[in-house]
Formats: sequence, C-alpha cells, structure tokens
Amino acid sequence: MPQVIPEKYRDLFQKRAFASLGTLMPDGSPQVTPVWVDFDGQHVIFNSAKGRQKDRNVRRDPRVAMAIIDPDNPYRYMEIRCRVAEITEHGADAHIDKMAKKYLDVDTYPYRQPGEVRVMYKIKPEHTTTMG
Repeated sequence: MPQVIPEKYRDLFQKRAFASLGTLMPDGSPQVTPVWVDFDGQHVIFNSAKGRQKDRNVRRDPRVAMAIIDPDNPYRYMEIRCRVAEITEHGADAHIDKMAKKYLDVDTYPYRQPGEVRVMYKIKPEHTTTMG
C-alpha cells in the first residue's frame, strides 16, 4: 500500500510551514484557519485550545482538509484530505511548547490564556494531492 504522505513531501513538516486547516461549520459551510503542524510518521498533528471554533467543528464532524505550502517555494504544496482520529489533552501542553520552538524559536508557547486547556488533534490522512 503506498504511503499517504509521500516521502518527497515529508520535509514540509520539518519546516516552518503553516497549514490552512479546513473544517465544517454546523450549517455545512467551510471554516479555514492557519495552524502549526507536526507529523509523527502516521498522523498529522495540530494543537488548539478547547472551545475554539475548530475544536467545536472537529468534535462534531471529524472530516477535515489541510493545505501545507512550502515556505521556500509557494508553488510547492501538499493538500491532505483526512479525518481526525484522536482528540486528546494528554501531552498537549508539551506539544504546543514543541511547536513554539519550531515556529517561534522559543522554549515555551507565549500566547497561553488563563484557564486555557490545550488539545492535540491527530489526523489520519486519507488522500493527498501534491504540486511542485
């Protein structure tokens, strides 16, 4: 079975490449948000705060899509159609700090809000389209 995330595009997860995450609103309309992304070899991972719009959307409907554009070449990108396979608070604080190191070069995520609960979303890729 071929890899859903092509080897040739896995480098995007090592770069400071933002993903545009598309979720579905209750009325079926799309909602798109930029997110930081990670890849564990099987799942694409993003992190958010509990209660935000994308959190509510994926809890209701796990179908999502994302486009990751290479920051070094905007004509090279990967589009992923997928489903959220796991939603967990376990390890989410450490993960957002890891993402802050990657994207901001700081050791601790600087935008935490009082009472905020971080959540990690593991996405199982089902289909990719690539360019470049």
